[in-house]
Amino acid sequence: MKNSRRKFIKIAGMAALGWSICPSLAGARSGPRQSENRLRADRWAMVIDSEKLNDEIMDKCIEACHKLHNVPEIPNDQNIKWIWKEPFYNLFSDQSHGYLKDKKSLPFLTLCNHCDNPPCVRVCPTQATFSRDDGIVLMDFHRCIGCRFCMAGCPYGSRSFNYYDPRKFLDDDELDHDYPTREMGVVEKCEFCAHLVDQGEMPACVEASEGAILFGDLNDPNSDVRKVLQERYSLLRKPKLGTDPQVYYLI
Repeated sequence: MKNSRRKFIKIAGMAALGWSICPSLAGARSGPRQSENRLRADRWAMVIDSEKLNDEIMDKCIEACHKLHNVPEIPNDQNIKWIWKEPFYNLFSDQSHGYLKDKKSLPFLTLCNHCDNPPCVRVCPTQATFSRDDGIVLMDFHRCIGCRFCMAGCPYGSRSFNYYDPRKFLDDDELDHDYPTREMGVVEKCEFCAHLVDQGEMPACVEASEGAILFGDLNDPNSDVRKVLQERYSLLRKPKLGTDPQVYYLI
């Protein structure tokens, strides 16, 4: 009994020492490492202006996002998507009316909605998916067990599953080593470029959009996103589901 107790105390002491040496581990669940210059917001939101979108701009946004996050190009229906193009009707089938006829044939950009009430977070059994205080919904790839409950819970189809080893479809010479590659059996999705935001930079798609995408603090009445939402008519995807999505589309 004494040996067992002594062994327990020794292990507990080593664990405590480990936390004192690496206190940053205690905050790992808050997301990427943050700098003093990080962008701050009470509630991040994105606004996509359909009047400024065209195929060229959308392709630039997709390329910028996928290159930055080492998203593989898998040539089949099980491809990985963080941001992609969808027809208007696929996104807003529950909100169509006669005044939007000219929009129905147009492609739109879509991505994770970073909902205020995200069902993906509720159903994840390992907390691999979690929400930050500023509203960004993140993935912890090391916690993901590939159960795909989050994919079933997401009503927007915003998540992709790695049925194959994604690293086999990546060019080593073009990898962005500031963002981790994933493994087979892991779910992934848009993360609002949280690692850039925490370093004081805007998301990649925003920078590539030539002003078609805005990103800012929805709770700040002086922010660009708040001002434009007060001035223009906007749509949300499937608002009746109660998920409270935070990607707005200006029509």
